[in-house]
Amino acid sequence: MQLKPLFTFLSGLSKHNDRAWFQERKPTYDQLRKQFEEDADYWFRELQKLDPVLAGPQGRKSIFRIYRDVRFSNNKDPYKTHFSAYFTASGKDIETPGYYVQLGPNGSTLIGGGLYQPDKEQLAAIRQEIDYNADELKTLLAAPDFQRYFGGMGGERLKKSPAAYDVSHPEIELLKHKSFIASHTMSDADVLAHPDFRAHVLEVFRAMVPFSQWLRSALNA
Repeated sequence: MQLKPLFTFLSGLSKHNDRAWFQERKPTYDQLRKQFEEDADYWFRELQKLDPVLAGPQGRKSIFRIYRDVRFSNNKDPYKTHFSAYFTASGKDIETPGYYVQLGPNGSTLIGGGLYQPDKEQLAAIRQEIDYNADELKTLLAAPDFQRYFGGMGGERLKKSPAAYDVSHPEIELLKHKSFIASHTMSDADVLAHPDFRAHVLEVFRAMVPFSQWLRSALNA
């Protein structure tokens, strides 16, 4: 992936987010998209070696479209200003644990994954696993590489304890989570100066494999 041309294109798009500007530069977009597809195929192939359950579509089919769905949004900009992909065992199904990469300017680059806003049944299953056996989760969250890239588990949390659990529960802070994610953000300068960004993404994914596997185990997925 040629990062500087990509950031230049997306920076322009963020300033001129309209169809006329985009269509004039569609050949540039198509070229950049093809490069991102090649990287996505690489990440998918290598992730399969680390987490063999990833047997879904090829990497390029896990890439999100650049076109925004504006039907229910106050923001009517037609285009996203980043490239992104999500790798799971079932394509880019955002309702299952997986690995996410987002690449774009203005500090929008991040590498991570997990499970964002699980549904009621998924949330209950994960909390039950924490209640029964939090030691495995705490061990993998404390792993050196996980701490190095993510610093801990992120995601929105309840202010009070969940209804099914007493405030005195020893794992109450983990149980308060409503999302279970890991996120490694990067500044534009760090992205553009990195000698091998594609390899870096894979190393961050590698650090997240036990976390993703734990979530799937909790969900019996």
